[in-house]
Amino acid sequence: MAPRQSGFIRFIILILLLGAVLLGLYTWATLAWSYSTGERAGYVQKFSKRGWLCKTWEGELAMVTIPGTMPEKFYFTVRKDPVAEAITKSLGRRV
Repeated sequence: MAPRQSGFIRFIILILLLGAVLLGLYTWATLAWSYSTGERAGYVQKFSKRGWLCKTWEGELAMVTIPGTMPEKFYFTVRKDPVAEAITKSLGRRV
């Protein structure tokens, strides 16, 4: 192999490794780091397990500020089954 071609192959491998490391760090940060904490009150309207590859529980909380008005919907995701079971028990009730 010519020295130029060997250097080019090393460069391509380095770029691919760097991309894989950056993708791994990005995935870890988005799954492990929470940018918000707090509480909301309302009625759990929908709650189902969805996803093509990564199955997560997706829910919809209807928050009613004044009775008789349109509810504001808050969409949320749950990854842990014990938490999903607790939410399933509260479907239709104010939480």
